[in-house]
Amino acid sequence: MSAPYIEADRVRKIYNHGPAAVEALSSISFSVAPGEFVSILGPSGCGKSTLLMMVGGLETLSGGRLTVGGRPVENPSTDIGIIFQDPTLLPWKTALDNVLFPIHILKRSKAEYRSRAEDLLRMVGLQNSMGQRPHQLSGGMRQRVAICRALVYEPDILLMDEPFSALDAISRDEMNVELLRIWDKYRRTVLFVTHSIREAVFLSDRVLVMGGSPSSIVSDVRCPFPRPRDFSISDTSEFNEICSFLREKIEE
Repeated sequence: MSAPYIEADRVRKIYNHGPAAVEALSSISFSVAPGEFVSILGPSGCGKSTLLMMVGGLETLSGGRLTVGGRPVENPSTDIGIIFQDPTLLPWKTALDNVLFPIHILKRSKAEYRSRAEDLLRMVGLQNSMGQRPHQLSGGMRQRVAICRALVYEPDILLMDEPFSALDAISRDEMNVELLRIWDKYRRTVLFVTHSIREAVFLSDRVLVMGGSPSSIVSDVRCPFPRPRDFSISDTSEFNEICSFLREKIEE
């Protein structure tokens, strides 16, 4: 087994310190190996997104220890790319310019990254849409642009916060297959928050289930299906047994 790349040790999150304090997360412990795809499941309000943002350095810890690559997480890092539920594309910029926007923010040379941005857009089937603006793109196309934007500066980790929840069922299935194809090519370490049990099992090497009040990790389940994957695995008894087990854990 590889040494953990992401490691949480008894992480806590408390809001409103003092008499009105609310402990949202308690004693969260888990690890993720380099190149592993791990999903986080749990009921609404259990703190999945909060935990994800703590890994990304956008939320502070109230206790415990959280490290990436052996270093404590204290601030946002260029080693980490974040993809939100809303693609958050700039409406006045083309698809290509949206992908290159992080390069502008990081004060790097756009000329050096332009070919990479174009290659990424071609890889996700948007070779004919590079000059289009967000309003000219479908929801799935906008999320493809958001994924390319997160990959353009070559981060080691992708944090994905319910990126496909706003899509219709067919587009969501297409994006799941697209995401696995991208992941197979680049093998980045992924933490993926979702409410969909079947999506989590289809995509992941492991699924973490959060629950309780305050919330903690109540289950860590491996998805033993070979890669590359297609939707035929969802018809197997093993796939459906894992989904049923995860559903029971969430309901508990």
